Amino acid sequence: MRIVITGGFGFLGRQLTGTLLATRTFRGAPIDRLVLADRFVPAESQTASDPLVEIVQGDLIDRLDEVFAEPVDVLIHLAAAVSAECEADFDLGMSANLDTTRALLEAARAQSAAGGPTPRVVFSSSVAVYGSDPALPLPSVVSESTLPTPRSSYGIQKLVCEQLVADYTRRGFVDGRVARLMTVSVRPGKPNAAASGFLSGIIREPLAGLPAICPVRPDLRVALASPRRTVEAILRIAEVERGTGRGRLDGRLPVNLPALTVSVAEMLATLRQVAGDAVADLVTITPDRDIEAIVGSWPSVFDNTRAAALGLESDPSFESVVRDYLADHPAAVLAGPPLAAGQPDTGL
Repeated sequence: MRIVITGGFGFLGRQLTGTLLATRTFRGAPIDRLVLADRFVPAESQTASDPLVEIVQGDLIDRLDEVFAEPVDVLIHLAAAVSAECEADFDLGMSANLDTTRALLEAARAQSAAGGPTPRVVFSSSVAVYGSDPALPLPSVVSESTLPTPRSSYGIQKLVCEQLVADYTRRGFVDGRVARLMTVSVRPGKPNAAASGFLSGIIREPLAGLPAICPVRPDLRVALASPRRTVEAILRIAEVERGTGRGRLDGRLPVNLPALTVSVAEMLATLRQVAGDAVADLVTITPDRDIEAIVGSWPSVFDNTRAAALGLESDPSFESVVRDYLADHPAAVLAGPPLAAGQPDTGL
């Protein structure tokens, strides 16, 4: 079993790698090789030194011969240019997202055409494929049957790639699965160029004793998923068998990952509840019209029926999301939360 993760040293790639290395199996079969493809590889990495791990470093589109040097059984495609980057640099988004994904699918197709295994390709898409068009406003609750009308170049690129994965699957070139990710919060580490990055920053930075800017109005509602639930869902979509009925992946439609709907004001209230006034007061509301236009175009309420049929659930509350972050990244927090351990999660 040879598994490839593109963007293997990105945030979700590291989380996914850690989970697979902990079990060293996929669907009960031993993993023989875990290939991590990324432009940037940390100088010192315990993951890189694991005997199961193989590193492919550089631009993915230039390294596909190395990725497919041996048969690929499963490929989880996380590598991408993010939303604000794509809006600022159209050519970057088209190259990193669309051109690279098509080249990857062609390499997978060549493998199966040559008599090798048909790769199971998991594509990480985004809630950004949705948007409210003046001629066709979004319904109050969005499902996989809702027509995507993206309002950003990033969303367009993700949608085109979804359709490519579906057609390569229809033709039997790959076994493609599309996971539409909600905004992942709270992400550890440094801020990135995603338009939604502030949805982690307004929690992460204050907990580290740093000021943070909230660029949207507090009443804006968003759809979130914690890192734990996101990784769990990606792996489940990768592992599940095709077919009809509960617990199987039916058809070629994407799966919208389970969403927790919460307002920015509720997020900030949770931060105040968990960490206190001094921490919460480090957040300043400074509207940014461009960021709000992108994030505000995304739906916030989802019908999670398709995900639930695979056994996936949303986070129970934003307080649980914050507490997961505190538990998983204690070194990134200036001081522990003032609430006693074990105090009940009231939720919001």
